[in-house]
Amino acid sequence: MLIIGNGRLITRSETNPYLENGAVVLDGDAVKETGTLEAMRAKYPEAELVDARGGVIMPGLINVHTHIYSGLARGLAIDGFAPANFLEVLDGQWWNIDRRLTLDGTRACAYATVLDCIRDGVTTIFDHHASFGEIPGSLFAIKDVCAELGMRACLCYEVSERGGAEKCAQSIRENAEFAKWAKNENSDMIKAMFGGHALFTISDKTFEEMVKANDGMTGFHIHVAEGMNDVYDSLNSYGCRPVNRLLYNGVLGEKTMLGHCIHISPAEMDIIKETGTMVCHNPESNMGNAVGCSPVLKLWEKGVLIGLGTDAYTHDMLESLKVLLPMQRHNACDPNAGWREAMGMLFRNNPAICARYFHKPLGVLEPGAAADVIVMDYKPFTPFGADNIDGHMLFGMMGKNCRTTIINGKVLYKDREFVGIDEDAINAWTLEQAKKLWGELNHRAY
Repeated sequence: MLIIGNGRLITRSETNPYLENGAVVLDGDAVKETGTLEAMRAKYPEAELVDARGGVIMPGLINVHTHIYSGLARGLAIDGFAPANFLEVLDGQWWNIDRRLTLDGTRACAYATVLDCIRDGVTTIFDHHASFGEIPGSLFAIKDVCAELGMRACLCYEVSERGGAEKCAQSIRENAEFAKWAKNENSDMIKAMFGGHALFTISDKTFEEMVKANDGMTGFHIHVAEGMNDVYDSLNSYGCRPVNRLLYNGVLGEKTMLGHCIHISPAEMDIIKETGTMVCHNPESNMGNAVGCSPVLKLWEKGVLIGLGTDAYTHDMLESLKVLLPMQRHNACDPNAGWREAMGMLFRNNPAICARYFHKPLGVLEPGAAADVIVMDYKPFTPFGADNIDGHMLFGMMGKNCRTTIINGKVLYKDREFVGIDEDAINAWTLEQAKKLWGELNHRAY
């Protein structure tokens, strides 16, 4: 049993959201109780104390859309790469990388991503993977890394026809085999979705094969209208808009998540709402790729369950929060817009998305919830209380404020040091894999 205390406690619980000198008690993989540090130590004298050292104790952060395959791209410049549009970004960078990823490359990407997530206080990820250099076994390789390091994850492989018929078939099989494994395993640490890249790389015939292979095991995770090319392709090739195509192909539903949804119409939003389909927004990636601003405010107004992700840009959810709010205000030309939506997406909707896959409640510290806790090294110099928590989150904290990360009741990162994880050995091996990948991309040794 653990007590995390000696700090300000943010629970995100409706009944007891904040305690000035609070503590959370963990019993195995679940929250036992919250209260004052004095009361919890008196009630559970045998419990081990994890000292927050005056920091902020809060639920672990959740990322509902990331790409592990981007893990080895940090600092990479591909010779001659100068994209003029989003399709060139995909083909010249991301597809160029993933078509060279072997299983070892995938493992290295997973190690890099998961370690960064733990350091940034992210305790749950929804990943959307591609490694067209070696597809079979790739989700299982990521699963093994997540299990080794202690990360909670929902995984899928992005089906696409861009690598030819055999690669497409392999990606369908990888999703189906992993989804079957995850269903049988029924672990609350690893879940599966059925991935698809984007509609412009998937024909109706392939959608039919995906739905058949999935056989109702899980929901779909797919990029939708991230760029206008996706809209043009649907209209020109199929005579309808992207969301309509998904509806006709039986892909939408309460366990399906649509990534980006930048160039969607009000009618498409209504379809998303009526089918109970989820959406994930990735503000930094959208701005970096110059693809536009997702209609987050309108989706929220319509009651769509829209969460916050990072795509391939960062692992810091608070950094993404800082971009989300001014991006929406700039787009709306309204300095008061977006506060409720931004905070709600990260702290309410991301846990609600998780609830459609994981058994225990996530993103909250209350009895029965998952034992996912982080401690932020944050000592405010202005008043701090229940009425302005989110203001301090937005304007004062970053992922790198995280000093301690606990996932599923296991202390993985304490006082900025990994526990039971050989970071140096992992980094050394990962670096060698990165050198191999970069060497293939740029035809030189690193």
